[in-house]
Formats: sequence, C-alpha cells, structure tokens
Amino acid sequence: MADTPGPKGRMEKGAKRTTIYDLAQLAGASPSAVSSVLNGTWKKRRISQKLAERVMKLADEHGYAVNVQASLLRRERSHIIGMIVPKYDNRYFGEIAEQFEALARAKGYFPVVTCTQRDPELEFEAAKELVSYQAECLISTGATDPDRISSFCDAAGVQSINLDLPGKGAPSVISDNFSGARTLTASILDHFDRAFGHTGPLRFVGGRLADHNTAARLEGFLEEHRSRLIEVPESYILANGYSAERAAAALAGFVPDAPSGLFVNSTISLEGVVRWQSQLESGAEYVRYGCFDWDPFGAFLPGNIGMIEQDVGGMLATVFDLIGKPETPHEPVLIPCKFRPFDLAAT
Repeated sequence: MADTPGPKGRMEKGAKRTTIYDLAQLAGASPSAVSSVLNGTWKKRRISQKLAERVMKLADEHGYAVNVQASLLRRERSHIIGMIVPKYDNRYFGEIAEQFEALARAKGYFPVVTCTQRDPELEFEAAKELVSYQAECLISTGATDPDRISSFCDAAGVQSINLDLPGKGAPSVISDNFSGARTLTASILDHFDRAFGHTGPLRFVGGRLADHNTAARLEGFLEEHRSRLIEVPESYILANGYSAERAAAALAGFVPDAPSGLFVNSTISLEGVVRWQSQLESGAEYVRYGCFDWDPFGAFLPGNIGMIEQDVGGMLATVFDLIGKPETPHEPVLIPCKFRPFDLAAT
C-alpha cells in the first residue's frame, strides 16, 4: 500500500518526496501553474494571488523543496548575488555581511555569504560554487587573490566586484585608507601636543606590509609625520600581522617611561595592545593610542583617543550601484572614513 501524508499534511518518514504534480493535484491547479508559483513567475502569467498563496502553503505543509539547480536552468535570472568575506572575527566584516544581506533582499536579490578564512584556495572554491548556482554577481570582500576570482568570473560571464581590498580585474570599492590614517595620526599627535607638550614619533602596530590597506595606512601615517618634520625610526613600524598575539609580542619588552603613542591598525591588533598595556608593571599611564577600525567599546579603553570608522553603508551603496554595470572602469572607488574621537580630558 502506498504511503500517505502524515499529520498536518506532511509525508510520513520513508515516503517519497512530494512533487509538483502532487501539489498540483492538492491545489486543483495545473503543474505549470504550480511551477510558476514556485519559481516566482506567477504574476507574469496572471495567476491569482489566492492560488499562489494556496500553493505556497501546501508546499510548506508537505515539505516541498525546490531543486535549485534544475529551477535555475529554467529561469532567465537567478536573482542570486554572492559575497565572500575573509573573517567573522570583528565588527567590521560582520557589519558588511549583515548590511549586504539586508540591502540585497531590499533590492529583490537572494544573498549568499560565505567565510573563506583568508585562504586563497577557499576563496576560489567559493567563487566557483557561487557561479555554478548562476549567481548574477560576486562580491569579493578582502580577498587575498581577487584577480584570480575576477578572471574566472569573466570567463563564466558573471560580474564581479571587489570590496575592501582592490584588484585589477574588476571594479573595486575600498576605504580611503591613506586619508583616514593621516587623520588618525594627526589626532594622536595633536593630543600629545596638548596633553604633554610632546610630539615624538608614534609606533605603528599591526597589519602586513604586503597588504594594500596596511601599505596605504602606513603611507598616511608617515606622511603626517613628515609634514611635521618628525622622523619615524624603522624599528617603530611593527606590522607583523593582524592577530592580537602578534601585536602583543611586537610590544613585548617595551616599557614606556615617557608619553608614548601608538597607531593601531585594527581592532584585532587592539586586543593585543590592550593585553600588553594591562600587563605593564609601570608606564601604562603614559600610553595613548588610536585605532584604524571601530568598536563602540573602544570608548571605555584607557588611553584610547579615538578610532577610525570605515563607512560600510557608503561602500555597500556604491557596490549595489555597480551591479548590472559590467563596463564600469576598474579604477578603485575610495570611500571616506569617519574619525570618532573620545574625550580623554580626565586622563
């Protein structure tokens, strides 16, 4: 005897999967009408909303799952846009992913986000998978090898856009790291001048010199020092990675005995700086710093004069303006950052 639907209309365990033909029989409609409802083209066929709602309700009740790849082959557009992100370990990338999903849905797209751990092979595999699902556009966020991805997308006829880190093979939307870093450096130096009558060189902590964003921030940092005729010793450039552990290790052995300033290159590196500062037996009161990255908890950290907030909303708005415009020039679009000062009058 054939299996029959169980409680609440769901198929019992072991029963065959519900098909479009099953739903058509239950809805009292043709299989083609049911298919149009499920693939979102029912309005074009002038199918009533009442029937569409009945079909969707039946599909939910019977656990019907669309065969995504087969469905895509029958549609002119997938409405899928994909994004790869390097990490979920800080507020910046988390905010990018969250705002991307919200904007995509508001514009009628289905967003797919995957984390690739700064691994170029994982990035490329993710790009291939998203293209195989006929993503209409792929946004590579902070990719280590964006040009490999954009080359593959070009060959597949899929638009690609770089976000956060630039590439040569596709349009890029990035923060104005140079200007933001110069603003942060000036703010730290100005604080020292007001508080201590001292404008000695700052130390640059965190990041990788081979990384585009770090290089641009370091150049802004150095340019502001040059404008004030302040020489920065090479030993003050402590760009040995983004991790908290590396930042703390870079400062190990440094015990401030006079006002000392730090330019911290990410909130991840900031964790290491705060760890180092908290373990100082003396000299912690001399430490002042600013961070190129934003977290509201930064206002409560001792010695933090301010932070640079990257304009995630502005960057993503620009990205969505570029979707569907494959002829866009590949010159990077620079989005200004915001300096968020903290009141250290009491310190």
